[in-house]
Amino acid sequence: MADNVQRDSIEYDVVIVGGGPAGLSAAIRLKQLAVETGREVSVCVLEKGSEVGAHILSGAVVDPIALNELIPDWKARGAPMDVPVTDDRFYFLTKTGSIRLPNFTMPPLMSNHGAYIVSLGNVCRWLATQAEALGVEIYPGFPAADLLFGDKGEVRGVVTGDLGVARDGHHKDSYTPGMELLGKYTLFAEGARGSLSKRLIAKYNLQDGRDVQKFGIGLKELWELPAEKHQRGLVMHTMGWPLANETGGGSFMYHWGERFCSVGFVVHLNYKNPYLSPFDEFQRMKQHPRIRPFLEGGKRIGYGARALSEGGFQSVPKLSFPGGALIGCSAGFMNVPRIKGSHHAMKTGMLAAEAAFAAVGENRAGDTLIAYEKAYRGSHVYEDLKRVRNVKPLWSKLGTFPGIPLGALDMWTNQLFGFSLFGTLAHGKPDYATLRKSSDSTRIIYPKPDGVVSFDKLSSVFLSNTNHEEDQPVHLVLREPALPLRVNLPEYAEPAQRYCPAGVYEIVGDAAEARFQINAQNCVHCKTCDIKDPSQNITWVTPEGGGGPNYSNM
Repeated sequence: MADNVQRDSIEYDVVIVGGGPAGLSAAIRLKQLAVETGREVSVCVLEKGSEVGAHILSGAVVDPIALNELIPDWKARGAPMDVPVTDDRFYFLTKTGSIRLPNFTMPPLMSNHGAYIVSLGNVCRWLATQAEALGVEIYPGFPAADLLFGDKGEVRGVVTGDLGVARDGHHKDSYTPGMELLGKYTLFAEGARGSLSKRLIAKYNLQDGRDVQKFGIGLKELWELPAEKHQRGLVMHTMGWPLANETGGGSFMYHWGERFCSVGFVVHLNYKNPYLSPFDEFQRMKQHPRIRPFLEGGKRIGYGARALSEGGFQSVPKLSFPGGALIGCSAGFMNVPRIKGSHHAMKTGMLAAEAAFAAVGENRAGDTLIAYEKAYRGSHVYEDLKRVRNVKPLWSKLGTFPGIPLGALDMWTNQLFGFSLFGTLAHGKPDYATLRKSSDSTRIIYPKPDGVVSFDKLSSVFLSNTNHEEDQPVHLVLREPALPLRVNLPEYAEPAQRYCPAGVYEIVGDAAEARFQINAQNCVHCKTCDIKDPSQNITWVTPEGGGGPNYSNM
């Protein structure tokens, strides 16, 4: 962004970047505390999507533990959480069959009973109404594009993205400079691999002394099923086929609403084969005889993809720094075996809000919210993540067999006795460093989509309602433009063509005529390229405000 541009500025007590579960819960808690103490606190929330919920993508089966604490009467207030889990199933898939895993073999923490099947986007829309009723200012369509620092190196706030900048960088007639949002404290709730959070982690060395962060990619479709096939309240998870033993991941299917079914697939991004395509593995999974009969006769009405933070307990960075803090998936609080993080996002948002409110009440600003980190370590979030800390490393190191059985044993010993036979295992390499060379890998030939239960990328992106202003700078920035053809193509068969779930990256032409093409208008903001590129050559930055997917009921 241009440094010499004159910008308007607004000051708040607390600025929150991101209108997801963490950011909205933080905003609500700040205002609740203001009411309880009779004090004023000014709070604003910036949301890069066209509306709150537009960029929210999750399974989702939500544990209500944090919401019960934040808004105890949420049912009376009409929260869109009215489908309790009534049937909880786990399967291991082979190529042609399936084995149901008895529920009694699962540690109690794996049970989904007491949780609710929801559209997390709709829950966030509802949380936004609760926040606004308390006086929170919410600005959708305004991405936080840059950071502001004070004289002592502390975070002073953020700058929203400029509007009306052409692809070549010149200012169009519609140019409007972004604004400076200044806060005594700024909370970053950008979700997994947030663009500003990534910079803050590096600037303040927040990952020092912690394990590397790990990620997965979650792909999801929303289906409308025939009435006779819909089983309201059914939750089904699978692992195994079509993924190889060395590749972590699995599927989910959640029946909710009148006839809605959320179908999804997660692939851990430490996979090794550069020919693997998470999107195509998802399409292949739906052909399985345990899955396909549910979908035949139904209609696919939504699609999206999003990175997931999977490092857990040992990968959570230092949470606070001068002038701000990381909350929710910006820090990575997901429980991997449960595939749940929304309740932890909400709780960490609340904990940070309480620390920031106390600091503002003491006329402090720009210092480190040490109380937040201390509160996290005394919370159920910390204890929950600690109990499952070895599941992901065991799965990664040993494969599905014997990694998952050993992970289950580890969860049981933690549940029953409060200790692990393995101590705390390390994750090893970052996800970008796990790919084998293409010459050492087996090419995967995926079947063509049948148009009944499996589909292509472009028709899928269409269902995400993704839109970007075409004449704007490309928001997928290459550190070295020649590197994809010089290194990634000969060494890894340029995996961006396959790990991207939206057809953003293409190799166009052959041999000497080949070029690396970025179809930025297709981007669904999953951040996988920023994570998995083996050369770490791609940086995802915020596009013009309101751009990206516009998810409905996702």
